[in-house]
Amino acid sequence: MVRRKPELKDVPFVMAAPERGRMVIKAATPLAQAKGIDVEMVVADCRAIMPELQVLDDKPGIAEKLLNGLAEWCLRYTPVVAVDLPNGLILDVSGCTHLWGGERPYLKDIIAKLTAFGYDVRVAIADTIGAAWGVCRYGTISPIVAPGKQSDALLQLPPAALRLDPAILERLDKLGLYEVQSFIDMPRKALRRRFGDTILSRLDMALGLEHEVIQPIQPIEPYHERLPSLEPIRTAKGIEIALKQLLEKLCQRLIEEEKGLRKCVFKCYRIDGIVQQIAIGTNRPSQNVVHLFKLFELKIATIAPALGIEVFTLDAPVTEDVAAMQDTLWNFKEGGNGTAVGELLDRIAGKLGVDAIHRYLPDEHYWPERSVKVAASLTEKAQTSWRADLTRPIHLLPKPETIEVTVPMPDYPPMLFIYKGVLHTVQKADGPERIEQEWWLQHGLYRDYYCIEDDNGARYWLFRAGSYEQGDPQWFIHGFFA
Repeated sequence: MVRRKPELKDVPFVMAAPERGRMVIKAATPLAQAKGIDVEMVVADCRAIMPELQVLDDKPGIAEKLLNGLAEWCLRYTPVVAVDLPNGLILDVSGCTHLWGGERPYLKDIIAKLTAFGYDVRVAIADTIGAAWGVCRYGTISPIVAPGKQSDALLQLPPAALRLDPAILERLDKLGLYEVQSFIDMPRKALRRRFGDTILSRLDMALGLEHEVIQPIQPIEPYHERLPSLEPIRTAKGIEIALKQLLEKLCQRLIEEEKGLRKCVFKCYRIDGIVQQIAIGTNRPSQNVVHLFKLFELKIATIAPALGIEVFTLDAPVTEDVAAMQDTLWNFKEGGNGTAVGELLDRIAGKLGVDAIHRYLPDEHYWPERSVKVAASLTEKAQTSWRADLTRPIHLLPKPETIEVTVPMPDYPPMLFIYKGVLHTVQKADGPERIEQEWWLQHGLYRDYYCIEDDNGARYWLFRAGSYEQGDPQWFIHGFFA
């Protein structure tokens, strides 16, 4: 709210919503809390304490929307971020902190940036989600829990640090169990009998005896690399250097696991919170750093660094197995020419678009327009062979187009035909070749095809749908010969 309304920066205010006929506070700023105003208090009582208190409406879903936005922003620090309603985020920082020089610099960077945005932030790092959650909200000593020391960090914290239900907290309070250490060593049977299974489950989660699953806001990519920068990157050269480093790391992993990428996404996280990204695709699995960089190089100019980029990431969401190829001195067929053609097509697709390139394979259909299909990749094998026993045009129209003809007699080729307003005089003709409709797909008239050559030497593939005995059949042009 302060980011949208800077005038509220030094003003104590709260967010309130109606509840059972009263306005109840749902969120309060640190300035308001310092005056004794807190969550779940009634607005009328708070105004008696502080008449100048500013009260804003708490819109439904605003907290979740805000947390989701912050979670997406935190993806610059780790690929695994989950929302913990009503006021928290969970980050799996495994393997990420060393990129910032350690856990403490990692936390300092997060706190500094979120504080600059106007947020009041508390953070903690621990081996378990439960321990980090408790230390973050109730700890007073250190925000970093040493490996395996969850129990020591929790002992002096209140039971609320275990994320227990209000009813359980009330019973613990009545019994004088004000700290976790006062009941953590009690017999489990006694705890279960008095407080149920929930307290045991929460304890086990915090201590690492029970695994806790989180739901990240974005699916975790198995092939992911990230690179933070000490200083914000503002130049195209700096972006290129970062991209090369990430590609080298990613391709090394792919080589070790005998994988190749088919799609790759390069993301740049700017200081202002905006994410710039470019993506490439390949016709066949690739581990070639030089080739992949050339594909990205065509799009680097579209990245706008603005005030600077602080984190770079590289994801390979689509990968395929790569068969190990034997090194040979004379391998022109598969290892050399096949790879070269694939990389050439990748570069063409990068300039003209993927839709500009197609590879066709024969399909098992009689109908000409159904007898060809688009291949999914360069390596896809044909299930049938190309038909070579009969003449076929080099250019087949995806859909036959109607023409006007003059025919001397039924079952004869036309003498003249008009296509797109141009009159063609037939000099030579061959046919007919009858192709029946595929009854298991649809019912319709058969076709009689003719190979036609006009007075200019151009050759066409025409057909008549049906016969003159059944009425006045239509004529179509379906292809062009070389």
